[in-house]
Amino acid sequence: MNIQGIAAETLEFILNVSESSYPYEFAGLLQARDGIISEVLILPGTESTDRSAVMKLFMMPNVKSAGSVHSHPSSNINPSKADLNMFARTGSHHIIVGYPYDENSWECYDSRGKIIELEVLDVELEDEELL
Repeated sequence: MNIQGIAAETLEFILNVSESSYPYEFAGLLQARDGIISEVLILPGTESTDRSAVMKLFMMPNVKSAGSVHSHPSSNINPSKADLNMFARTGSHHIIVGYPYDENSWECYDSRGKIIELEVLDVELEDEELL
């Protein structure tokens, strides 16, 4: 899937959840609709500490992930070796958010840990009806 950007509303959600999780890490999977990252899937059983967040990928429903998102309690938003290992298994776009959890304290990486541009898009998100 060709990712065009992330919805501003989704980024705001990520920043808010990251801040409210502090000093623990927050982690989730990014979901895209029509090429726009618009949702965060939080897997059951995800374990968070002040040093890591471990997602139980075997709990992932049968959906395709655009990538991952997680927070670092510090301002260091560079991916660790563990981050790179997760990146390789969970899609093409990976966001790391760091303290102070504002619009300037996040970065997007590709699966190899190289910084990639991710445009923040002011789009209206539609709610999908539950069946």
